[in-house]
Amino acid sequence: MTSDTSTTASTVAAPVLVTGSAGHVGANLVRRLLDDGVRVRVLLRQDDNNQALEGIDVERVWADIRYLDATRRALEGCRGVYHVAAKVSTIDGNNAHRREIYECNVVGTRNVLQAAREAEAGRVVVTGSFSAVGHDLDDPSAPSDETMQFYPMERTMPYERSKILVEHECLRAVAMGQDVIVATCCAVVGGADYLPSRLGRTMCDYTDGKLRAYVDGGFEFVAARDIVEGHLLCMEKGRTGEKYIFSSEYKTISDIIDLYEEVSGIPRPNRRIPANLMYPFSEVASFYLSRFHPDFPQRFTPGAIRLLKKRRHANLSKAKTELGYRPTTIRAAVHQAYAFHYHERKAIVNPNAKPPCEESANRVESPVREQDLQVTAGGSSA
Repeated sequence: MTSDTSTTASTVAAPVLVTGSAGHVGANLVRRLLDDGVRVRVLLRQDDNNQALEGIDVERVWADIRYLDATRRALEGCRGVYHVAAKVSTIDGNNAHRREIYECNVVGTRNVLQAAREAEAGRVVVTGSFSAVGHDLDDPSAPSDETMQFYPMERTMPYERSKILVEHECLRAVAMGQDVIVATCCAVVGGADYLPSRLGRTMCDYTDGKLRAYVDGGFEFVAARDIVEGHLLCMEKGRTGEKYIFSSEYKTISDIIDLYEEVSGIPRPNRRIPANLMYPFSEVASFYLSRFHPDFPQRFTPGAIRLLKKRRHANLSKAKTELGYRPTTIRAAVHQAYAFHYHERKAIVNPNAKPPCEESANRVESPVREQDLQVTAGGSSA
């Protein structure tokens, strides 16, 4: 293990380990932990884009979670683990792509859990995915909660299947006496998006005039600050062996486009393509690109369209009741993301784009959700 230990650490307490710290959720989590005065160790891979950690006061270890011995060395002396690392993808891909998803997500999680168990590192919070949460087969848009089982009899993405197996690894570890909790994440919006994420690229493409049309549909979105708060709440208050869903708001793609227009001042595309019409074209395009141009970024893939068509909603009652989770708004998160891509990444080059509104980017707002209204009225949100 090669380490780069900061000499300015203000505490001698054992560090908390964060995997996936260069990604969107991980980068925001690391910054929040440091703001809270926590000593942080990050696990990085040499060949990855680690720009998110440049100039950050953390301990660095270089390892690949697909290899158990390297993961063991990375966990030495840690107390508390946030396992955020994952290969995220909405394509079926080729055999090599699917194997990479399996090894990064499933084998990697198994190795992190085993290494944490052997090192007696304490509680492990594992980042889950809302796409691996079940839904009502007769009404996919009905709010899903943590009790609903994933339905494996329909076509699903390799990533979705891998995240189900990740949860199985967590439950297997719990059965062996380990303290593990799953923090279920929805589509993330916010700053510190260095790679960037699919939503970050889409925002930049929209602002720079590259998004000529959009597909209808909807999904649950979570502000970066909210999913980070959810991870911290799991570490502090969560029950061993449980999973908790964290979202900010349900939004349609049209809603998101409205926010992009608001924040950038760039008029929205006129063409809204029905998901049922776009789906067969996406199948052909994704098949071709996955095999002949695997590095080409794909936006509206068959897997993404299938999710959007379901218009899935989340029931946050468990996280709110047990952990005290209080989400903010996606509008504020979009403003934060826009300010980041405009100033930090300088990825927005359209001269007609408005400069960010710093007041909107820094404002914290709390949405009113249908579930909250039902609970207030004495009903059930399940």
